[in-house]
Amino acid sequence: MNPALTQIGAQMSNLTGVRAIMKDIIETLRAGAGQHFINLSAGNPVILPEVEQLWRDCTAQLLASSEYGEVVCRYGSSQGYAPLIDAIAKDFNRRYGLELSDRNILITPGSQSLYFYAANSFGGYTTSGELKQIVLPLSPDYTGYGGVCLVQEALIAYKPSLDIDAAAHKFKYRPDFSNLSITENTGCVIFSRPCNPTGNVLTDDEVKKIAALAAPLDVPVLIDSAYGPPFPALNFTEMTPIFGNNILHCMSLSKAGLPGERIGIAIGDEQLIQVLECFQTNACLHASRYGQAIAAYAINSGMLAEIAELVIRPFYQNKFTVVENTLDEAMPKDLPWLLHRGEGAIFAWLWLPDLPITDWELYQQLKQVGVIVVPGSTFFPGLQQEWEHKQQCVRISLTASDEEIVIGMQRLAKVVQQVYQCSVVSA
Repeated sequence: MNPALTQIGAQMSNLTGVRAIMKDIIETLRAGAGQHFINLSAGNPVILPEVEQLWRDCTAQLLASSEYGEVVCRYGSSQGYAPLIDAIAKDFNRRYGLELSDRNILITPGSQSLYFYAANSFGGYTTSGELKQIVLPLSPDYTGYGGVCLVQEALIAYKPSLDIDAAAHKFKYRPDFSNLSITENTGCVIFSRPCNPTGNVLTDDEVKKIAALAAPLDVPVLIDSAYGPPFPALNFTEMTPIFGNNILHCMSLSKAGLPGERIGIAIGDEQLIQVLECFQTNACLHASRYGQAIAAYAINSGMLAEIAELVIRPFYQNKFTVVENTLDEAMPKDLPWLLHRGEGAIFAWLWLPDLPITDWELYQQLKQVGVIVVPGSTFFPGLQQEWEHKQQCVRISLTASDEEIVIGMQRLAKVVQQVYQCSVVSA
């Protein structure tokens, strides 16, 4: 059967960003029977024993409770499971000195759906025909933002400024406020903190400045805190969640061990929450109540925040250190390589200035030596201007074993050295 697709149907049927690369990776792994690949592409979190045990314990509590039938066998509120909403409000009010009520919180089927609701509620064409833009103030950023908007021309990203420490082979992206434009044509602003793919953490001042630019225009600012504190707390540098009238603080429990249950959390102004709740009612009714119920137990007990800080964060922080130390040892000192400062998340981001080939070609060469990374050009959705930097980066997952990361970085260093040397010889 070959049905005719609408414009939206055709758009949503396409694989975008890293998902297109993942299709190639899956085919590579299937075709390479007998060949061992070091897969440094995955965004799937590692199943840590302490984290799995937490969710087993919370499941046992749910099974033993009188609430089990009500949770699993009945529909619920589109806003979310009341005990989870109460647990989040109490935890955040105590932890951050807030005054949240139940009307300030929405539970969604993962945070990806949350950005879909927001992008199409606040971005796109208004009832009077005006185009409202979805602004990504710091590119590169999460590739999924490229797939959430039904009006592709609404998405616009801004090129960052670069802090470079060439001697230490380190760099950091920063918002370029001299070019960032938030106007009456802006529908909403979205950015991740910590950032997938780069591990970048915008400073408190940078976040407040973005929110302040948007506030007079009543523009919502969505802060994607899928890697932030208090859970999963995958920030390797000190950072404070920022709240405000025009800020939607967006969270996910995926990297806290529940990716299969798809639990997203939005915290913000009641009117913004109500808009997104109505969208959710029309789209899917509500998120999984089983996942919400066990999350309520984990938050109320204090164990989720404790395990995030004492188990999840140090596990991935150590992985980044392995990447950093191995590259320092293996990469030739005269090559112009730069690693983004490891401030959070579960990835490392490598920039190779003046790379003689594209990131996609480098990805293909690395596959030949049994190493799989993700080409960086997939992480610049909405950036319209040409920028050679986009073809000079790769994302490295921190989900492999220490031994695999060491071997993978050593092989990468050899391939990169050969690529630069061949360019010099041919020149």
